[in-house]
Amino acid sequence: MSVTEPVAAPAAASGIAADAPQPTPSASPLVARAAAEIVGTAALVAVVVGSGIQATKLTQDVALQLLANSTATVFGLGVLIALLGPVSGAHFNPVVSLAEWWATRRTGGGVTPRELAAYVPAQITGAIAGAILADAMFGEPLVKWSTHDRSAGNLLLGEVVATAGLILLIFGLARTDRLRFAPVAVASYIGAAYWFTSSTSFANPAVTIGRAFTDTFAGIAPASVPAFVGVQLVGAMVGLALVAVIFMRGRTETAGAPSA
Repeated sequence: MSVTEPVAAPAAASGIAADAPQPTPSASPLVARAAAEIVGTAALVAVVVGSGIQATKLTQDVALQLLANSTATVFGLGVLIALLGPVSGAHFNPVVSLAEWWATRRTGGGVTPRELAAYVPAQITGAIAGAILADAMFGEPLVKWSTHDRSAGNLLLGEVVATAGLILLIFGLARTDRLRFAPVAVASYIGAAYWFTSSTSFANPAVTIGRAFTDTFAGIAPASVPAFVGVQLVGAMVGLALVAVIFMRGRTETAGAPSA
């Protein structure tokens, strides 16, 4: 869902100056980075699904259930970004990986096509494994398709907003050389977006797919997944466009300047 130091700042390819600060990429082997993405995404989904199951066992109050679910996600996500960010960038999210590749595809310094081909399957695999693990821990059927329909148009709009905000935050931090704040900032944003978006802020195609495998509080019906993933990709494009506009560098005009 998020990134930290190894992620390159959005560059000229996305309309941002190429001389923006570029954090040093991780020197870890690709297999280690892919493993970090699998483990991190699995742990994230296990936190989301597991805390949702736990909440429904403890109370019938939906507001308290959402509060418990969002609180656990905030703390879990922050820890995972801090732990695995130095290895893989702690993306845990295909739209983050795709956005980084797109933003730096001409200037370099970001995710390469080869890394993208490793990251996205790792994230999806991890998300599915995390949902199954959470179900196993609480004695639920290991795989039971969710019946929680989330196909309403207002929910899809909420996903566009949630994903655009996430991309704006991550790449805005990169553009201003403040990725060291990513564990707190990204986790805090996701926690807030649980409450201010109608969709409760999935903002992540891998997590969306994983949550289809569990018929519990955090689940999403398989029929709702394609539309959610589609609008998340739209949200990522909106987020990158906002980064390009908001963090635009002014041109330094030197030609024709009067001499001293």
